[in-house]
Formats: sequence, structure tokens, C-alpha cells
Amino acid sequence: MTAHPDAGTLFDAAVAELRDLTFRSDITIREIPTPQGLAPHALALAADVRPDDEGESAYGTGRFVLLHDPDSPAAWDGDWRIVIFAQAPLETEIGTDPLLADVTWSWLVDALESRDAVYHSASGTSTKTLSKGFGGLADEGDGAQIELRASWTPEGPYRPHVEAWVELVGMLAGLPPGSEGIAVIGARKAARD
Repeated sequence: MTAHPDAGTLFDAAVAELRDLTFRSDITIREIPTPQGLAPHALALAADVRPDDEGESAYGTGRFVLLHDPDSPAAWDGDWRIVIFAQAPLETEIGTDPLLADVTWSWLVDALESRDAVYHSASGTSTKTLSKGFGGLADEGDGAQIELRASWTPEGPYRPHVEAWVELVGMLAGLPPGSEGIAVIGARKAARD
């Protein structure tokens, strides 16, 4: 009987797989500190669409957290869990679309399926926010934002899950899948002149 690798070795292999990935040039991916207390092993990544010189993005951003707990928490239905966040500002007209939240969730599902990312026990929320400035903020006008928070239990390699998340962040920011150097569609700059 062969010995099974310990949890740390399995997690280290998954992290090495993810650190070896390259992404499209119009989305910057970086490793960030992991949230504390979620699992014994965690890796967190941040994505920013076309960040400025200070690393801030007016187009969209996201977070990806890979968690590993060999005790298999009941809610995960497995030893691994992925937690993601993605948000982007929108034109107000797009933000009022009654199907926007449903479409946002379907983009995540489509991105996972297009990469054959096997998963189960998915859950999440899709939130759209409309805002209007008043008083000292009246000059900022109306605004809209879409935000998706989701988690699922991955099976198999983790690469397709990260690639699906990066695609989702780009799509929320208005970038066509797999394109580079194309103007952002439907995104509204967060910074005002």
C-alpha cells in the first residue's frame, strides 16, 4: 500500500500549479494575504482590470481564495473549497437591467463549464447596486455596480477554476473573453474628473 501525501504536500502542489499560470496582459493577478481562520491551508489571489500606476482599477477587480481542510467541513462536502469575489462599475442603464444578477451568475457557470472545471456544492450571491449623488456628491451623478460572491467545491485540477474566475472578472469589466487591447465596454470609471 502506498502512503498518501499529507495535506501540506497536496496543498503545496496545488499552489505550485496556480503560481505557474500566466494570464492575459490586461488583467493583473497577484498573490495577497489569505483570510485568517477559514482553513488550515489557503492561497489568495487578487485580479485588477487594467490597473493604474498605483495598482488601482477603475474597471473591475476580484479575489480568489483556494482553501484546503483535510477535516472536510460538512458545508464544503469535500477537502477543498474555492471562494471568489468579482465586482465592476457599470453604466447606469446596464445596472437597471432586471436580469443582470441572473446573467452574472450564468457567466460564472459558463466560464467554469467552458474550461471543464468540475465542481459541486456551489452557492453565491449576485448583487447590483444603483447610486445617486446628492449635496456635495451631486456632481458625481448616477452610478451602478455589479458584484458576485460565490463558492464551490472543486474536483480535479485547480487551473481551470482560476482561469474561469479571471474570465469572469474580465467579463464583468466588459472585456470580451480571450481578447486583449480592446476598449472596455459598459464599464464606468470609478474615478471622476
